[in-house]
Amino acid sequence: MADTSPPDSIRGHGTRRGGSSGKVADFRYKRPSRPEKSVSAARSPHNGANHRQERLPKQAYAALDLGTNNCRLLIARPSGENFTVIDAFSRVVRLGEGLAINGRLSDAAMERTLSALRVCAEKLRRRHVHLARSVATEACRRAENGEAFIERVREETGIALDIISAQEEARLAVLGCHVLLEDGPGPAVIFDIGGGSTELVLVEPSGAVPRIIDWLSVPYGVVSLTDTVGGSEATTEERHARYSEMRQTVRESFAPFYERVQDFANDPKGVRLLGTSGTVTTLASVHLGLPQYDRQAVDGLIVNSSAMREISNRLSKMSPAERETLPCIGNDRASLVVAGCAILESILDIWPSPTLGVADRGIREGILRSLIAADAEGEKSRAEIQRMREQNL
Repeated sequence: MADTSPPDSIRGHGTRRGGSSGKVADFRYKRPSRPEKSVSAARSPHNGANHRQERLPKQAYAALDLGTNNCRLLIARPSGENFTVIDAFSRVVRLGEGLAINGRLSDAAMERTLSALRVCAEKLRRRHVHLARSVATEACRRAENGEAFIERVREETGIALDIISAQEEARLAVLGCHVLLEDGPGPAVIFDIGGGSTELVLVEPSGAVPRIIDWLSVPYGVVSLTDTVGGSEATTEERHARYSEMRQTVRESFAPFYERVQDFANDPKGVRLLGTSGTVTTLASVHLGLPQYDRQAVDGLIVNSSAMREISNRLSKMSPAERETLPCIGNDRASLVVAGCAILESILDIWPSPTLGVADRGIREGILRSLIAADAEGEKSRAEIQRMREQNL
């Protein structure tokens, strides 16, 4: 898919509880300010010799997404209008652990994250990546030591992370997964439940890429909501009370978006819903009864919204130890999945789609499409300039 500029209009106003919303701009990949040490620079320094020669076709492109809970890398080569993944990496790093309480990235969280980023740096070097973009999201946006950590990452790994805005995060998520939207003429909401924030994007069909009408970002993801709403899970009553508080917290943060999209939600042409996050892929895996996670079974799946609500309620009533025993949840997600369920149910409250699309793709895929499209446009421009020079000789 070509990377055209999706965002157009704005219905956004101010939001409560730290949310932000409004027009989403089309930000192209930009060179980091100090690329000389960066494996995330616009032209990979590990491939410098090749750039003195004619560039080979189908070179490798990379996208790195450092979130509040996960560190993920994709390396791919163009394949027609799409791309083929040649290497990938994903690790739970819990970078935002305790951030909602302390306002800072902890030493332990930063060390876990640096360990994962060193693996990413080695993969980028080994694959001789031609173009790359590395982004950091809510944890680094919110932490008072976020910028200092970004600089430390650059010095120790060579990766130049770009702390992107919530607007850019929403745009990339849409660009990366919109192809999985159910066919239909009506409006749709694409959402991304992250570790530190949740983005809701209202779109309507418009050519190759849907037009973004409105969006909202709130500082509640599975990690930040879990940290914000404490309490015991020892008894059924305590678990119910905690889940209810989570639902109320998220419901209040979504209120401005709900007020603005009510007319769209009643569209007679119907409404559609597509989610990209660990929450929806995990719940879809539970719904399918998978013994272990299977991306091919989950990515692109359409599930009844009522089934996702039933699973959410069931998980919210279970103890952490019981959740750990479920395939596709385990120890990593047992303490966080309930917060994801609360966010998902709140989304279903404001957008009454009977079905939910599930996407195991998002920001990284959006970055790759942007990089490949922008590079192709650059190649065309350079070729045209060269042609004009030859004509003037």
